[in-house]
Amino acid sequence: MIDFSVIVPVYNRPDEVDELLNSLERQTCKDFEVIIVEDGSTLPCDSVVAKYTSSLNIRYFFKENSGPGPSRNFGADKSRGSYLIFFDSDCVIPEKYFEEVGKELDRLPDTGVFGGADNASDSFTKIQKAINYSMTSFLTTGGIRGGSKRLDKFYPRTFNLGVKKDVFDDVRGFSAMRYGEDIDFSIRVIKAGYSCRFFPLAWVYHKRRTDLRKFFRQVHHSGVARIDLYILYPESLKLVHVLPSVFVAGNILLLVPSFFLPCLLLLIAFFTLLIFVDSLIRNRSLAISGLSVAACYIQLYGYGTGFIKSFINKIVLPFLPTFHISRLFCRRCDNGKRKN
Repeated sequence: MIDFSVIVPVYNRPDEVDELLNSLERQTCKDFEVIIVEDGSTLPCDSVVAKYTSSLNIRYFFKENSGPGPSRNFGADKSRGSYLIFFDSDCVIPEKYFEEVGKELDRLPDTGVFGGADNASDSFTKIQKAINYSMTSFLTTGGIRGGSKRLDKFYPRTFNLGVKKDVFDDVRGFSAMRYGEDIDFSIRVIKAGYSCRFFPLAWVYHKRRTDLRKFFRQVHHSGVARIDLYILYPESLKLVHVLPSVFVAGNILLLVPSFFLPCLLLLIAFFTLLIFVDSLIRNRSLAISGLSVAACYIQLYGYGTGFIKSFINKIVLPFLPTFHISRLFCRRCDNGKRKN
């Protein structure tokens, strides 16, 4: 039996799939199949997949668009392996990935779900390296994406997530959540009593969004999803998840008094300098360090505003009497318009 089934949902990213498959072709351990699930793309990657049919055990499926969670479930239904490995299409896999995963599973055979970190390759653009810094720095995310120092427990993300097939079936796969479905999945696996582990040497290169505008949208949706996860699992909300919204509110509150006490801006300046220096040490590039500052503020403001907006809309407003009265008033107005 094939040990691993690699499942990759794809939407309009044939170039990324080509790079991902090229990296899978170079693996030192070949005991895996690849399942590409085209999620209703208008730019299909079937011709790209065809290039690798002689070098990889690969299958291609096209389905109507339904989002990443259902597409991963679709791929899991077609799988033959005893372990499922989920990658995003914008990942590049180091050649010893499956070798390292195999070593960890031999050492810890009771592992139910597992994952690793994401890193930046030397071939990445400066923007991609800056975004990678902002998403992995302890200063912005608390190291919760797989660093050695973390403010919260590790939950595997679908850019690099593995799970036993029978565990996947037991928790009925991914939900239909558009964002945060990987954390929801990991929480359900842990609640079902299975072990969740971080494999330090099973990391991937993750290209992520290629510009700061798309990056803002991505992290904004993540902030919204965190409230959805809180509604489902109140215990999952930790201090580190609230900090970006506190940062946003604190920055706004500093603006008014800073007109009278400019020294207050030194707090923001100090944090900015801290990011710049830390990124400079890690990336050894002044350009990447400058972009890292921008990426970090976008990450914090994007996530923080998404969190605040969703918190107000889904937690605060439903419990305010004035909100219900205003909705009733609007309905009456609408009814009056219909009569006219």
